[in-house]
Amino acid sequence: MSALLEIVDVDLAYDTPRGRRAIVHDLSLALARGHIGCLLGASGCGKSTVLRAVAGFEPVRRGEILLDGRVLSRPGSQVVPEKRRIGMMFQDYALFPHLTVAGNVGFGLRRSDRAARLARVAELLEMVGLAGAGDSYPHELSGGQQQRVALARALAPSPALLLLDEPFSNLDVDTRENLAFEVRDVLRSTGQSAILVTHNQAEAFAIADRVGMMTGGRIAHWETPDALRARLAAQAGEPRWLPPASSGSSRGASSDRSDRGGGGDGDADGVHRDDAARRRRA
Repeated sequence: MSALLEIVDVDLAYDTPRGRRAIVHDLSLALARGHIGCLLGASGCGKSTVLRAVAGFEPVRRGEILLDGRVLSRPGSQVVPEKRRIGMMFQDYALFPHLTVAGNVGFGLRRSDRAARLARVAELLEMVGLAGAGDSYPHELSGGQQQRVALARALAPSPALLLLDEPFSNLDVDTRENLAFEVRDVLRSTGQSAILVTHNQAEAFAIADRVGMMTGGRIAHWETPDALRARLAAQAGEPRWLPPASSGSSRGASSDRSDRGGGGDGDADGVHRDDAARRRRA
């Protein structure tokens, strides 16, 4: 299967009054079309900076970023974010408080005709379980509902790639767990390619087809959750935070998907329960 996203030998750095500060070093990965990748690591490891570079908010100092064969970033040349066909879902929702739920979801569809826009908004609200909430305002919704609106808004223009930056970190544990599986199911049902950034191991292993472990600005591994679990178990015995291979969290993640490598403080217990139980608590 051909790669949709390719990051090739990329270095990222910030300019500071004391000189250039290197953040990411020699990073390479490939994400196949329709797959979900995850960059997993503790705060400060560089994972969010990688996401910002893919989105076009940070320049690359070395290497290239390509989407569907098109070069988006290389030193001295960068496609602007709005021309990249990339959507983004933030941890703080970033909804417009003066717009209704429907207005937020349809914000990126302003160039579509009214009928097509309304149909797309209705389709997405149904998909994320908010079919009756179109006339509500963000402040009237729970945190989980607001993040569902943010997901629908990000999907509305049908981006080639969706980026999710710690999208569940502001939610309570139960809501985070439920929503992570709901988001996974929506992405899989639509065939949406995505990159998730998180410090939560349970989320990474539950959602992703490929997990990239990042530390110190470098990617250590980029492989399936099962392969990564086996590698780490062979190196140091079964790590306490890794979910078991038989867990429902691995559904689809251990399939033969070609392409792509973190630690944090995630809740591994959550992946021991099945999806139905999660939805009953939602």
